[in-house]
Amino acid sequence: MSWRDTMCGVLRAGDAGRRVTLAGWVDARRDHGGLVFIDLRDHTGLVQLVVRPENDPLAHDVRNEFVLQAEGEVVARAPDAVNPNIPTGEVEIQVDTLRIVSTSEPLPFQIGDESVDEVLRLRYRYLDMRGDRMQRNLRLNHVIINAIRRTMDDLAFVDVWTPSMTKGTPEGARDFLVPVRLQPGKFYALAQSPQLFKQLCMVGGLDRYYQIATCWRDEDLRADRQFEFRQLDLEMSFVEREDVLDVLERCVVASFEAVGREAPQRPFPRMGYAEAIARYGTDKPDLRFGLAIEDATEVTRGSQFDVFANAPCVRYIVVPRTFSRSEHARLEEIAKEWGAKGLAQLGQISKFLSEAELAAFGVQEGSTALFVADEEPIVARVLGGMRTHLGRELELAETGEEVFHWVVDFPMFERDEDTGQWTFLHHPFTAPMPGAEAFEGDPGSALSQHYDLIWNGWELGSGSIRIHDAAMQQAVFRVMGIGEEEQQAKFGFLLEALKLGAPPHGGFAMGIDRFVARMAGEPDLRQVIAFPKVASGADPLTGGPTPMPDSVLRELGIKSTVETAEN
Repeated sequence: MSWRDTMCGVLRAGDAGRRVTLAGWVDARRDHGGLVFIDLRDHTGLVQLVVRPENDPLAHDVRNEFVLQAEGEVVARAPDAVNPNIPTGEVEIQVDTLRIVSTSEPLPFQIGDESVDEVLRLRYRYLDMRGDRMQRNLRLNHVIINAIRRTMDDLAFVDVWTPSMTKGTPEGARDFLVPVRLQPGKFYALAQSPQLFKQLCMVGGLDRYYQIATCWRDEDLRADRQFEFRQLDLEMSFVEREDVLDVLERCVVASFEAVGREAPQRPFPRMGYAEAIARYGTDKPDLRFGLAIEDATEVTRGSQFDVFANAPCVRYIVVPRTFSRSEHARLEEIAKEWGAKGLAQLGQISKFLSEAELAAFGVQEGSTALFVADEEPIVARVLGGMRTHLGRELELAETGEEVFHWVVDFPMFERDEDTGQWTFLHHPFTAPMPGAEAFEGDPGSALSQHYDLIWNGWELGSGSIRIHDAAMQQAVFRVMGIGEEEQQAKFGFLLEALKLGAPPHGGFAMGIDRFVARMAGEPDLRQVIAFPKVASGADPLTGGPTPMPDSVLRELGIKSTVETAEN
């Protein structure tokens, strides 16, 4: 038996006279006495069934979300009965055979109801998937990944699977650990990325590797982060930075074209890290609107306003509107939450400033200059956050314009806030810029060959040209305080490979879920992932995570220190 030969949403006026077999879910049922009207739905859309109860008494038993099979003839609706709101609105199916395939109890929420609490939606994710939103997003996901795979294939990349269980390595987040029953007390880590494996593929002569890789990171969940996520992971041999950026740009353009959207122009603009921080207060600026940060440190160095005159750094943004006293007080409270001592408004302090100072700020009527004076990192953080906050609040970014750009020339090292020790800015396998190879003498001034791809203020991913020389890799470890013994224990296999003919290589990793979320216009990753976790790390659908019985833990050589009912 064939369950169906036609999808519900594809029928049009030209199909009148055809005999079809359909299957799907009941979206709505209307009993008009002599006739029963049923809207039958599948992922392509819905179509109206017309059933005469004398021909099929089962029609009276049908309820919403029952699964039906229907056979009948496609007929044109009367002109006054045409429904212009649906693509199939010019036709209906005169049903002569109806079959109830599966019944449904009343649902916990209506399919497609956007007001439903998200946790409830995730508890019944399989019901949520029946709605237009999730159907659209998951299918968009599929189209984009197919476009990326076609692009990678055209560019002669080889899809290589790498292990998920590996040795823990420092990549900026906590590892998820996997106990090994055969070696009690020992653990694998779920891979935060295939970073070292893909570098080893280059040492192995593979030349161009890629993978739609699943990665795991034990970090706090938020709109753009999940415990497990997918990324386009790639690596290339005998390349420079521009070669890698070109491949990513091609993948982005192909994805836009595949979903029928106007693609961004290539090449994407480049911006140095130092400029991004100084002008926008962040290394992932949203460039759809202005509010660039301006420097006033030198202009105000001799100011009568002591706060400005004595501050190590004074910067400001010009906002295209004025603020009431209460509105400014609210903005100042936000600035203080981000670490500022205050948020000065030009009108409040103008009496302390000279005409030359006021003229230098270039504030037009109807605009407001907001100042922060403090150490440079604090000023950048506060004004960068304020710029983003006001960009959203004043809807300055709602232009419809899509802005992709690269941020390049990152510092190679930064100080750890807790220990004061040098650590990597992104990961320790990134090569220094040419001319910065003697970084051990002055780690803070060294720039790296790292690059980030930014789309409307979202970091889609990052990459770098890698270190392919074992001596240089060991020098990076030394700057980070990793001695030779620890180097061998953690990275001996990598250092050995780099001594056995490693080609120059570089790569990138782009978050697939972040990319699809932006493409779908969704505010967070959960809306484009089939079965995501919530902010607490819980899975509302399955009820995970759950404690394990003592008998299971003993077999793994583990003892829990947390008291639970199961233990």
